[in-house]
Amino acid sequence: MSNALFSGIKVFTGNSNPVLAEEIATRMGKPLGKCTVKQFSDGEVSVSIWETVRGQDCYVVQSTCNPVNDNLMEMLILIDAMKRASAGRITAVMPYFGYARQDRKAKARDPITSKLVANMITAAGADRVLTMDLHASQIEGFFDIPVDHLHGMPIIQKYFMDQNIEDLVVVSPDHGSVPRARKMAEPLNAPIAIVDKRRPEPNKSEIMNIIGNVEGKNAILIDDMIDTAGTITNAANAIKELGAKSVRAAATHAVLSGPAIERIQNSAIEELVLLNTMPIPQEKIIDKMKILSVGPLFADAMTRIHTNEAVSKLFEL
Repeated sequence: MSNALFSGIKVFTGNSNPVLAEEIATRMGKPLGKCTVKQFSDGEVSVSIWETVRGQDCYVVQSTCNPVNDNLMEMLILIDAMKRASAGRITAVMPYFGYARQDRKAKARDPITSKLVANMITAAGADRVLTMDLHASQIEGFFDIPVDHLHGMPIIQKYFMDQNIEDLVVVSPDHGSVPRARKMAEPLNAPIAIVDKRRPEPNKSEIMNIIGNVEGKNAILIDDMIDTAGTITNAANAIKELGAKSVRAAATHAVLSGPAIERIQNSAIEELVLLNTMPIPQEKIIDKMKILSVGPLFADAMTRIHTNEAVSKLFEL
């Protein structure tokens, strides 16, 4: 890979998801960049980069997942270090963009934290951002630098197409995921259904009604993330009670906080397909889970960015 603008390409990572970063670098035929990211005794982040980045096309692979603030600061400081070392271009590669759910003012005096994070990444010195399945697409507009927004849907679609499941229905667990359900259903030649829910308070949902027919169908619930798993498990249980033959679920981001694992284990979900945009601790992995890798997709996207090729080709199944 060569580019007239840059003398080479280098991939670095912090501590958020080193396994994914290693997979991406290996697929690109590159070793991970040599750097040390640790903390001083008072908790401040310490970064040391042990090789030259002058004139290089640098990629910092870092999901801002739990611990969110530590991982965010690691990325910002890595970017700052590269900027001050005269990197040719710096791309923040964020398979999972933390604070994405704080994208609007839901009530008076709320912050819009995803805009704040976008400002911080830009101020640190990033020239562009590569991410996947933002919670809300308008977050792209919060950045004053180019954003390449990848979709995990083709990976999940291909998995289910290979399963050859009959009598499928794709179900959106809420109104916000309806466009996602439509995209999922199209190549599977399946109808969609919608769960109409009410959320009395954050991280709690109450099933109200299901729009569409799920009786006698094999249902696939699709969402962008699973956090406490209340929404997805309530929807799965309701679908099963209405006569669905089986219920599967899929999501891009496996946040899996609080009672998520217990809820999934005790729910009607027979199989849960997740992507590895953030690491899933071994103690949270259960038999119901199938974890698919986004490494090849990100490696291809980073290669295309470096060689000035269209990234949009990767949106196709």
